[in-house]
Amino acid sequence: METNLNSKRAGLVAVTLLALAQAGFSPAAERSGKDVVNAVCANCHLSGVNGAPKIGDQKAWAKRASQGLTSLTEHALKGMRSMPSHGGKLDLTDLEIGRAVAYMVNQSGGKWKEPASAKDMAVARSGKQIVDAQCGKCHAKGEGGAPKIGDRAAWAPRMKQGIDTLVLSAIRGHGGMPARGDQADLTDGELKAAINYMFNPVAASAKPKAKAEPAAASDSSHKSIEGMEIYLGVLAAESIRTRHAGADAEKMYGGVPSGKGYFLVSITLRDSSTKAEIKDAQIEARVANLLTGETRKLEAATINNAVSYGNYFQMPGRDPYTVTLQIRRPGAGRAIEARFDLKH
Repeated sequence: METNLNSKRAGLVAVTLLALAQAGFSPAAERSGKDVVNAVCANCHLSGVNGAPKIGDQKAWAKRASQGLTSLTEHALKGMRSMPSHGGKLDLTDLEIGRAVAYMVNQSGGKWKEPASAKDMAVARSGKQIVDAQCGKCHAKGEGGAPKIGDRAAWAPRMKQGIDTLVLSAIRGHGGMPARGDQADLTDGELKAAINYMFNPVAASAKPKAKAEPAAASDSSHKSIEGMEIYLGVLAAESIRTRHAGADAEKMYGGVPSGKGYFLVSITLRDSSTKAEIKDAQIEARVANLLTGETRKLEAATINNAVSYGNYFQMPGRDPYTVTLQIRRPGAGRAIEARFDLKH
């Protein structure tokens, strides 16, 4: 449980722990990739803290760059291993994160174009978009023996190899086709969408049935409920002792408990409209599985003017746990409840 939660969620621990490695700057116009890297990302990526790929290390960045801008940006937005979500600076926009990723790739041998607008930060481009922008340069007319778009007879023998085999061929390059179609920021999933589109444009372009909008946006570490953005972080106590020995983080919330199976549950709150931190909340958290559970109040702590609420809970074994929050604000008629499932 400890290893898995640490690897999956260490990057999601809230601002309290992360502020120790940040440089702050106030919100302004959309910042360039260089500005964001110098202010935030360089704290780890310049020297390679906690295994972060160093800026300028072409070998370290090559494999990551092959995943494409969309995938790398998603990692940075959600957090990965010891890297916090949004680099631990929650006021960074998705666009700014994307620019920072592109800048670090380019400083490490890449030739990416920094995204110019939020439109460039779409979760994933459609197969048609990719084909129209890149693949169609050869596949529209069949240049160099490339199978034409929509020519199912030409595509069928290739499709018999399996779509994953075709994607791998596109990743590595084949014949006169360069790796990733000579567009480095294409992700594996986008290449697959492009191949499916070229095999059958009509079917690939069919719109899926509309789904009902959820009442509140959520994922495993973030929920948006009643105008409040709620971010959950879970970090093993052992990791805090190792990485933050002697620092303020080790002394917070009564100090890091001794023994095994303890985790820090940390919550950061923001107003959905203004994105301002919510500093006056009272939070009670229950962490439980099918057999046991405990309820504790989360204490507010401030570092570099960033506030988060946290406390330690014991979660021994490998059973899944659920974190249920009761969030109250002064003057509110009732508490807001939020629930997170800790899967491993």
